[in-house]
Amino acid sequence: VSALMLLLLPKSELTELLLSAAGLCRGACVEVDSDTEAVANEGFKLGCISCKMRAEVRAKAVVSWSFRGANDKDFSPLYEYEEKRGNIFDPRFEERLDWNGSKNTEDLQDGSIYILNVTFNDTGTYMCIFRRTLIYTNYQHENSTTKIIRLQVVPKLTRGMASILSEVMMYVSIIGLQFWLVVEMIYCYRKISAAGEEALRETEAEYLAVASESKENCGAVQEAE
Repeated sequence: VSALMLLLLPKSELTELLLSAAGLCRGACVEVDSDTEAVANEGFKLGCISCKMRAEVRAKAVVSWSFRGANDKDFSPLYEYEEKRGNIFDPRFEERLDWNGSKNTEDLQDGSIYILNVTFNDTGTYMCIFRRTLIYTNYQHENSTTKIIRLQVVPKLTRGMASILSEVMMYVSIIGLQFWLVVEMIYCYRKISAAGEEALRETEAEYLAVASESKENCGAVQEAE
């Protein structure tokens, strides 16, 4: 039943459900690639996730975003999030950009941002950089991770063949898993049932043997008398 319910969920909701389930575990983090196709005049989330290799290590991170438009030659600063505060540097995104990543912590693992009222001019390449400082007892270690997202703004959302195949494979995997569970349950039931019948037969044989022995003993006693 659970698998059938998952099949009815849209892909976006299923992804969020899996991420939420992973987030229930301490230190859980799942790196998911960002969508790359946005619809004009709607909101869009630019995803950027960088997981720590060791969740138990204290850390703090700064997330910087840069943007290179379709007609631009170089990247220009877009947004930066540090010490629980965000700053917009590109005037083209003023009042249209908001933080959509890790909340109430400096140990950032989700550096996603959200664009409001997407325009065709937002088409281009976005670069997300995590600058993370790992805090150990006697020293600190710094590293950085860079992710590139090529965004295409379209009048209406379209789905590529790769996306369709990916979703089909996901559903096939869920159905296959459900079928395997059913087969496993039937196998276990038959095995338990067979073991139970064998135990009943052994018990019945032992009972008949005891009854027969008791009858013989009674006959012997009567002859002796």
